[in-house]
Amino acid sequence: MTENEAFIYESIENQVRMGFLSLDEIKDNILEEIEDNEFENEISEDWANKHIEAEWQSRLNETKTWKSPTDTDRLIAAFDELCDQNIIALHNAGYTTSDGEYEVVDVERKLRDNGIVSDGYCFYHEQDLSRAIAKEDPSLYIAFQKVDNEDDGVTITVGKKVVEVLKKHEFEVDWNESPTTKILIPNFKWELFYDKNNVDLDYEAVAKRMIGKK
Repeated sequence: MTENEAFIYESIENQVRMGFLSLDEIKDNILEEIEDNEFENEISEDWANKHIEAEWQSRLNETKTWKSPTDTDRLIAAFDELCDQNIIALHNAGYTTSDGEYEVVDVERKLRDNGIVSDGYCFYHEQDLSRAIAKEDPSLYIAFQKVDNEDDGVTITVGKKVVEVLKKHEFEVDWNESPTTKILIPNFKWELFYDKNNVDLDYEAVAKRMIGKK
């Protein structure tokens, strides 16, 4: 496998293992990535599709060995509980921390349009998720804060609430109670396979859930 093929293959593996995209969406994304990087003369659509389908089948086979509830199942339950406690909790919120903060503000705007002000937020983004799907030493970082807040005490209170709920759902948590340090869930193994119901994890679903609790 050439260096460019290895680059595209890593992207294929990540997109399949994260579980947020359908097979067709991944094929479209990878084809676009090949074109954007001007790899068309080296990497064919047939090559890409063959590896996407093989990785998809491999991940599907893995699901048969997963023990329920998975770490991902418990994280989803924890985030749902945080939403029910008026903490915006977003899954796969963009690619970077700034992307996640942008999505949080969008949810906060929808909440305030419905007379709700959140008590804080937390999220992980795609770069965080890439660590959780790693085959060695998987872990997950979670950012937290409160919209329009500059008070460290308020920030720490949000962090403590997130930690409390994560521990309730039997996660080991590493956090030094600093307002500027992300919460770490060590030994976190991401196990999610795409199905159409995964859309329930997006920020629109979070907003609807929190507004419905009003």
